[in-house]
Amino acid sequence: MTSRRSKLFIIFMTVFIDLVGFGIVIPILPLYALHFGATPTVNGWLAGIYSAMQFLAAPLLGKISDRVGRRPVLLLSLAGTAFGFVLMGAAPRLAILTGGGALAWLFAARIIDGISGGNISTAQAYIADITTPEERTKTMGLIGAAFGLGFMFGPFIGGVLSHFISDAAPFYFAGALAAVNAVLVFFRLPESLAHEHRTRPEDAASLAEVLRHGSHLPTIMGAYFFSIAGFSMMTTIYALFTFERFGFDQRHNGYIFFFIGTIGALVQGGLLRRMVKKMSERSIALAGGAFLIAGLLLLPFSGGLTTLLIFTALVGIGNSFVTPSLNGLASRVAERSWQGRVIGLMQSSGSLARWVGPIFAGWLLSLDAGQRLLYGRTPFWAGAGVLVVAVILMLRLRVEPPVQVSSQESRNEIRP
Repeated sequence: MTSRRSKLFIIFMTVFIDLVGFGIVIPILPLYALHFGATPTVNGWLAGIYSAMQFLAAPLLGKISDRVGRRPVLLLSLAGTAFGFVLMGAAPRLAILTGGGALAWLFAARIIDGISGGNISTAQAYIADITTPEERTKTMGLIGAAFGLGFMFGPFIGGVLSHFISDAAPFYFAGALAAVNAVLVFFRLPESLAHEHRTRPEDAASLAEVLRHGSHLPTIMGAYFFSIAGFSMMTTIYALFTFERFGFDQRHNGYIFFFIGTIGALVQGGLLRRMVKKMSERSIALAGGAFLIAGLLLLPFSGGLTTLLIFTALVGIGNSFVTPSLNGLASRVAERSWQGRVIGLMQSSGSLARWVGPIFAGWLLSLDAGQRLLYGRTPFWAGAGVLVVAVILMLRLRVEPPVQVSSQESRNEIRP
């Protein structure tokens, strides 16, 4: 029988491999799309359409995982991710074969990848299945560490492969990683959700019922939405910003994200676990919001590589504090049989933010066109303003200590 430590390790590797693939896209896709005539606004939509599809699919995948288990959903989503990445790499050739545009194929690939991108929320639900409420925030830090490592190695690998092989090579590599990930889950990861904790068709609950299940869940989701929106505004335009201001290509941005990913992995894999013992999740999230706002306000003043790395590091540290803390808080207000739906809603909230944020950032960046020294200032400062809203919502949080509630008691509470 697989031990809990082994299960956590496999989930860690699952998220890590998936985030390597996701991280590969960050420094590559905006400049890749430029070859096919993408404007900043189109680039914003290209980044946002993935999350738009996630927004629509994540709650459904969470609900399905509550009913059939986590493992089938993980396998299905990984297969879709692999196909989406291969389609992205083949977009130029498909455009020639079909007589269509490469951008249209890129959008199709991002849509497929977004629809199948429920594996992170399902992985979080898996962790919630095998941990106690008191352990969840620090254990969710493992997901954060996998994010950090993925963002560390993914952009680095993407930058190197695009520089030394071809622009499409990183996408094929990411597709292969997703396929390997699916094999790892199939052979090594047992199901975490016991049959007695699975929902039945007659247990279907409306969105209002799920939100009422935790008195603070709407506020947590709101804070999560605005924090992710502000952060995604930065990541969407970052490669275009550094290209315009400093002439950095995919390889240079890969090195920068490797540095930032290292910081994220250290924070979420080590520092955060110690902080949770001494501070509340709310306090950690507030500190993260302050770091994010400071970093976004200062980024336009980057005069060279040193200041660019310092200001970007502030953003990375802030996000490393905010994301696992808010996810841990959301998990604590839900019992075992509701974890998939609650975390699915959190994922959906984040996906909506990653849809709105990039589109908004792409439009705002177009306002800075032709102003080299001011390029990027408008979306970065707007992102800081969005994060101020997130901090205000965090200040309103008053989450009580976790209480163990039986599945039957929960059903009695939410039904009229």
